[in-house]
Formats: sequence, structure tokens, C-alpha cells
Amino acid sequence: MAKKEYDWEDGALLQEHTKKKHDILKKYFRQYLLTRCQLPQQEKFRLVVVDGFSGAGTYQCGAFGSPIIFVEELVNATNEINIYRASNGIRPIQIECLLLLNDLNKSAIHQLKQTIAPHIAASRDRCQNLFIETEFSCEKFEESYWKMKKRILAGKCRNVLFNLDQCGYSHVTSQIIRDIITSWRSAEVILTFMIDSMLAYLSPKKDEVGSNVPLEPKMQRKIDELLDGENLFNKNQWLGEAEKIAYSHLKECATYVSPFSINNPNGWRYWLMHFANEYRARQVYNDILHQDDVSQAHFGRSGLNMLSYDPKENGQLYLFNNDSRKLAKEALYDDIPRFVAESGDALNMQNFYSSVYSETPSV
Repeated sequence: MAKKEYDWEDGALLQEHTKKKHDILKKYFRQYLLTRCQLPQQEKFRLVVVDGFSGAGTYQCGAFGSPIIFVEELVNATNEINIYRASNGIRPIQIECLLLLNDLNKSAIHQLKQTIAPHIAASRDRCQNLFIETEFSCEKFEESYWKMKKRILAGKCRNVLFNLDQCGYSHVTSQIIRDIITSWRSAEVILTFMIDSMLAYLSPKKDEVGSNVPLEPKMQRKIDELLDGENLFNKNQWLGEAEKIAYSHLKECATYVSPFSINNPNGWRYWLMHFANEYRARQVYNDILHQDDVSQAHFGRSGLNMLSYDPKENGQLYLFNNDSRKLAKEALYDDIPRFVAESGDALNMQNFYSSVYSETPSV
């Protein structure tokens, strides 16, 4: 499937999957800030936000793109945090954010500089405890990343959040994700890609996309079947098989990986994955998915081992809603005691999370 570029110059259309994606991003970023700034003795929080495929900042309908979403949520969350602190007799916290914005499209970056400027200016008046610095670049992300890395390391900031909303798949390799996660003490990645593009990238028959990833013969056959125009799978089975391949390819990039698609009744073509090394980050992201109800989907088991099933024979659609939550709890009644027993009958919570969190949407 060919990737679809946005027409920023004439006004990009806000597609439904992008709208859902932005809603999750907005809610997660707010909760990220609230969680990271909750210690009463903390008086400063420094972070870097990298938007690797930033776009022009607004869509044809006037909706905000991710760069402005970040600015607005920084303002809202900083005020929310300090109102709470003031009401409880706690000194205010100062938040300093370096916002690195990159897009290969020169027109998009030119427009972004104009659209984001009034929001940055207004943030100084709306929030006295927030300081935002912006830097722009216009390069392929796979090239700009290494320059950004040097810039961030020089600033000695350990809190880094990457929003990588790419068209297609091949711009953000597993090598880059692993490098992000291992380069900073507290790094997270939110990755969007088209699943068809990932399958094409992995397929050994698709030399034109430059894939050199060695695959087992069974996995090669499965990818060929999923890419086949005469698809033999129904939509749920397709989702289950594709999810297992995506997870298999990217699960080593971080301790906690969330392989869920953006829910689309007409077919699942877009993935929104979260990578982190801290279980608390994975926990917050999981909570946001369940609060957001049916924006994302997973086909498989709803217990601890969500990928241990055959999509052709068992599994069901997990939509992160109340019905799915109920089924998950029922499965956990059996799964958790069995897992603890197999672990020696005693297990602290952090080790429990470390062992199961990348394998389930349920806890």
C-alpha cells in the first residue's frame, strides 16, 4: 500500500484515524505531566518533546495538529498542577520544555512556524510557570534523529518523549526506537505506522523498500498471505495475525510495548504503539486506552497472554470498553493465580508488571 502524504499547502484533511490518534495523544500527554510532577518537594520538571513528523500545526477544518496539542496541554496541565499545589499549601512547580519539531515537507514547516508562534506567545501570559523553547528542522527523520540526539544529550535532560506519526513505516526503524529507549533514563516513544507498509518492509520479496530483515520461513509465508490481495482472512483474523507480526518485530525495542491498532470497523490499517522501560508509563497508557473506550482494538485473548492464541481458531475483538474489561477480569481470575504459582507462589508487584505488562491489555 503506498503511503499517503498530507497536502499541507492546500489544507490537509483530518481523517478519522488521525482524530482518534490525537485524542489519545492529548489525554496521554496530560496524564504524563500530572504523573511526572506529583512529588510535593519537586519544584522543576524538564522535558524534551520530539515531534518527528510534525506537519503544519493545523488541519483544513481548523483542528490542531500534534505540535499545538503539545503546547496547549503543557499550558493546561501546568496550570492544573499548580492550582492543586496551591490549594494544598505546596510550592508551585516550574516546567521547562524543549519542543523539537521536524518534517520533511518544507511547506509544512514554514506554515508550522506561523501557526504555532501565537500559541507559544500566549503560553507565556497564560502560565507563568511554563517555559517552552521551540526548534525546527526540515529533514528525513532517520537523518535528523542523530542531530536531535546530540542536542538533547548536550542539554542533559533525561525526560524525553518522541511522537513519531509517520506515513508508511520505513522512516522509523527498530534500531532508532531501541536507541531512543536506551539513550535516556526516562524515554518514551509513541509510534504510528501503516501496518501494510510494515509488512511490505519486512517481506523479503519487496526489495524496493530496502528490507534486509531475516525472517523464519513460516513468518515469511504469513506476511505474504496478509499482503495478498485475495486475502484468506476475515478482518478479525487479519488483525490478530498482523498484531503478532508487529509485536514480534518490535517487542525487543523496550521493556513495555503496546501493539494495538487504531480501531476501524472497515479494516485495521493503522497502528499506534507505545514504548517505555518504566511499568508506570505503560500503566498510564493502558489506563488512557480504557478511558478512551473503543479508539483502539486488539484481537486475541483478554487475559495475561494476549498473543498466545491462534487467530484462526480462537480469540475475540478487545475494544477497551466495559464489555472487554469484564471479559478481561474473568480471564485474569484464572491467569494471575496460575502465573504466580508458576513463579514460585510469591511475586512482588514490580516483578509481576515486568513479567506480564507487554503481553496484556488487561491490567
